[in-house]
Amino acid sequence: MAKIAFIGAGSLVFTKTLMADFLATPALAGSEYRLMALTNKRLLKMESFVKRMVADNQIDAKIVATTNLREALKDADYVVVTIQVGGVVAFKYDYEIPLKYGVDNCIGDSIGPGGVFRAQRHIPALLEIARDMQELCPKAVLFNYSNPMAMCCWALSKIEGLQFVGMCHGVQTSLDLIASYTDHKKEEIDYLVAGINHMAWFLRLEHQGHDLYPLLKSNFDRPGYYVNEKVRGEVMRHFGYFMTESTGHLSEYLPYFRRNQTLIDTYCDEPAFGGESGAAYQYCQMLDEKFKTLDPLSIESTILGPRSAEYCSHVIEALETGRAFMFNGNVRNDGFIANLPNGCCVEVPIWVDRMGLHPVTVGALPMQLAALNTTNVLIQGLSVEAAMTGSTELLVQACALDPLTSAVLSLAEIRLMVAEMLEAERQWLPQFAGKSVRTVSPVAIPKDVERREVPLDPALVIANRFAKLAEA
Repeated sequence: MAKIAFIGAGSLVFTKTLMADFLATPALAGSEYRLMALTNKRLLKMESFVKRMVADNQIDAKIVATTNLREALKDADYVVVTIQVGGVVAFKYDYEIPLKYGVDNCIGDSIGPGGVFRAQRHIPALLEIARDMQELCPKAVLFNYSNPMAMCCWALSKIEGLQFVGMCHGVQTSLDLIASYTDHKKEEIDYLVAGINHMAWFLRLEHQGHDLYPLLKSNFDRPGYYVNEKVRGEVMRHFGYFMTESTGHLSEYLPYFRRNQTLIDTYCDEPAFGGESGAAYQYCQMLDEKFKTLDPLSIESTILGPRSAEYCSHVIEALETGRAFMFNGNVRNDGFIANLPNGCCVEVPIWVDRMGLHPVTVGALPMQLAALNTTNVLIQGLSVEAAMTGSTELLVQACALDPLTSAVLSLAEIRLMVAEMLEAERQWLPQFAGKSVRTVSPVAIPKDVERREVPLDPALVIANRFAKLAEA
């Protein structure tokens, strides 16, 4: 008889999907679900829809809706978090302000200026939830679905004693593509995946003991295959491994695909999440507008089908019954990946049973994969520290080290962009109250400036000597 708190239950997609999964899980019969959101705007509509699902499918479940966080958390066994602080309005600033400066994103919720600022909004809220859990339900497990996943989970890992895991569907959906590209059933493919969220790598791919990589790589050299996932295909062709996130996401995490219009037209020309500019924001805006005039849940079917690709119901089922289940989740790196920094957030295989979550030690990633991950990990660390300390300098530096942003903008332009984003989003950023981004004015250099004498670089002296010898 589990008590499951759902924080951010106004989420149209996640709440509906996960609640359908929970209600379709026999081991969770008799459970109590506490749907919590800050306002009743969407919450009451979601409560009504979930109660219809319960009634129409004759499920034994108790449904409660509340706008009180502490009420939702009291004595909970599991806490599912799907918050989006600032909603579509903040997302608009995350996308449109960087675009004005030349940073073009498709999704913009996991890294880059948009991902960094989403972390600044979400981390304080997540830490409030975690601290209330320490008081009200100290044994509960927190399942985080809110992006930027790695930054959010990195911050959660700083709460002593908190049991948490970050949930994503990149592995499952990528496996669907691999199955179709190799003509094998998904259930028959063995795999090992590890890395960071949205940039984890299929380190092994096998079917009945045979390596599937030669076939997958061969097919990605064929135009009809390559055209569907150009960025992922290109990364695999040059770095050797397939990764877990779509072209739209991956194009933002690296400097190679979105720094000018020619590259965007070449690699990111597919509609929607295939790389189109602003695809995620426009999708969220469409849903928000639709919810203003129509309750989409009023025309949704309440009939329960098979459970979705999301892992959460299976993980809770394993914790409740003891039937072991393996999934990929996001946790603190306590040596699980040897060549990524300890303390960062990594995505690794996790076994779960009644005794809890048991992450698998993977060892070292191939050097080139760890290097690609590290370009993102270092930004994540700066962003988490900025969110927890309210340092505007760390905020600027996190954006300045972003691979795409740094490929497009100068340091001075990045500082101006961050200052504008901070002012636009200030209402959701309590840690920066009363703080502004420091202005750094350009240094004017007169044409007749008298240069300060400086010691010669020894390497330059040696180079000059070799140059003279070469001339002689």
